[in-house]
Amino acid sequence: MENSNIMLDLRDIHKSFFIGTPNEFEVLHGVNFSVNKGEFVSIVGQSGSGKSTLMNIIGALDRPTAGEYTLDGIDIEKAKDHELSILRNKKIGFVFQTYNLIARTNALKNVELPMMYAGMGRSERTERAKMLLEQVGMTDRMMHNPDELSGGQKQRVAIARAMANDPAIILADEPTGALDSATGRLIMDIFHRLHEEQGKTIVLITHSPELSLETERIITLKDGSIIGQSEGTWNKNAKEVG
Repeated sequence: MENSNIMLDLRDIHKSFFIGTPNEFEVLHGVNFSVNKGEFVSIVGQSGSGKSTLMNIIGALDRPTAGEYTLDGIDIEKAKDHELSILRNKKIGFVFQTYNLIARTNALKNVELPMMYAGMGRSERTERAKMLLEQVGMTDRMMHNPDELSGGQKQRVAIARAMANDPAIILADEPTGALDSATGRLIMDIFHRLHEEQGKTIVLITHSPELSLETERIITLKDGSIIGQSEGTWNKNAKEVG
């Protein structure tokens, strides 16, 4: 019964890159952790710790060299490439530091894009995209192209796009890394709302110990291994308020 509450489950995950036969460079050395449905977790580590490699595996953008990974009950190792593509589109909402918005395409159409790939009808996806942009405070900028938006506005559009297909998990890779502290605060507040009001499972990848404290649980990665897990101050604060 307990397993039905697990969103992500990684068991003994190794990832190696081959840099010319027979040389091999192992980046992840037997990573083990799970994330429950509705949990807000951060993975924190400095540059070179293996965060990006781990994020690519969690996001089904890459496969581990060894180990087992289950995402919302789906065995990633057994899934075919086209199945992984569908899984990424429908199950995972990606938010990147570099926004990854489509240039010369307005905010509304950027948010509609994942729904179009999922086969949703035009009027339905337009209506949902407008609703999502309203949720992140971007109603008045929905017809603007990315080059007409500030960094914070681009990231809010990116969050709306990540929510397009009502994903099981939001995977945020350094989402405030390119923003000033005040704008980063606004972005984190949006994540907190999605978590608290909609019960979204969120995995935040960050190099910032301060940012990681805002989550319920902190997983610390160093040199490709998990060296510790701790509770964030968000959880303590929530308990105190409650």
